[in-house]
Amino acid sequence: MTRTKRIIWPLGAGTAGAGLLTLLYFGIVSWAESPQHAIELFWEDRWIVMPIILGFGVQAALYVILKKRLFVPVAHTGPSGALTGAGGGMSTMAMVACCAHHVTDVLPILGLTAAAAFLAEYRTAFMLVGLGTTLLGILVMLIILWKERRKALQMMAPIAEAI
Repeated sequence: MTRTKRIIWPLGAGTAGAGLLTLLYFGIVSWAESPQHAIELFWEDRWIVMPIILGFGVQAALYVILKKRLFVPVAHTGPSGALTGAGGGMSTMAMVACCAHHVTDVLPILGLTAAAAFLAEYRTAFMLVGLGTTLLGILVMLIILWKERRKALQMMAPIAEAI
C-alpha cells in the first residue's frame, strides 16, 4: 500500500466518524427542537461534546490503522472493534441523553417522560462516561499498536544482524 493511502484511509475514517457523530447530534436536537436550539445546545456543551466527537474520530482512525495493518503487521487487533463500537455507542447515547428531554415534547409516549427526565438530569455524567469509554478505546488501540510494533522490530533484529 502506498504511503499516501496509509494516511488517507485513517484520516478519511476519522473525519467520517466525527462527521457522522456530529450530524447525528445536530439531527436529533434539530428534529426534537430546532436547528437554532441545536446550535445553542452545542455551544453550551462544547466543552464535552467536542472532545467526544474528536475522540470518536481518533478512535475510528486508529481502528482503520489496526484493521488494515497500515503501519505495523498486526497479528491480533484485540478488543479494538468492540471498543470502537462501545465507544461510539456510548458517545451517541450520551449526546442523545443531553437532548432526550426534548424528544418527549415531540413524542409524548407514556413512560418515556420519566426516562427522558432521568437522562436529562444526568446528561453530563452520561457524556463523561461516553468520553471515558472513547479514551479507553483509544488507549487500548495505542497499546496494541505499540506491542505489535515492538514485536515487528524484534523479528527484524536478527535479519538486520545477518546483513
